[in-house]
Amino acid sequence: MSNNLSAPNGPGRPKDPAKRQAILEAAKILFLSHGYANTSMDAVAAEAGVSKLTVYSHFNDKETLFSAAVVAKCEEQLPPLFFELPDGIAVENVLLNIARGFHHLINSDESVNLHRLIMALGSQDPKLSLIFFEAGPQRMVQGMERLLRRIDETGALRIDNPHNAAEHFFCLIKGAGNFRLLYGCGEPLTGEAAESHVQEVVELFMRAYRP
Repeated sequence: MSNNLSAPNGPGRPKDPAKRQAILEAAKILFLSHGYANTSMDAVAAEAGVSKLTVYSHFNDKETLFSAAVVAKCEEQLPPLFFELPDGIAVENVLLNIARGFHHLINSDESVNLHRLIMALGSQDPKLSLIFFEAGPQRMVQGMERLLRRIDETGALRIDNPHNAAEHFFCLIKGAGNFRLLYGCGEPLTGEAAESHVQEVVELFMRAYRP
């Protein structure tokens, strides 16, 4: 699966963040439209408008690029700062921000198509599924787990098992609606319906772990 060709930048030569972003955007488009196996680093370079050597200078192989594209997609809606607990901000508001971002992420066309791609290819290429899981779902659960541990330390909520609580939180946000969407037999919640769902989940979560 990996292509070992690598062309790192010369010593002291900084990488161009704009080119890196263009490569990631191109990768997301091509992985979703053509699948993983049918997306080459040459095609990504052409889509991004850069040379193949530039692609390899930022990402050593296709697996690394795919993982980075998944991380970038997740961080569009859930930047790492979302999992911080700022002074003076109510825990409920922090959880609401995470819930809104996650709900928007999982119901986006890109996310739905990516999940369908992984489900279709998972049995053929378990390593690809693992790359996706570690870059996406696992990273978010770990971020949420650290946040919930911090919340428990403040005494605002009593959470004995932050890891399980993090998984419960995200599963509640997904709900049955996301399953219907993935199966192609439903539409995503939007507007007031989406906000009502998010607020109901956060209220339920707070009630479950309130001291």
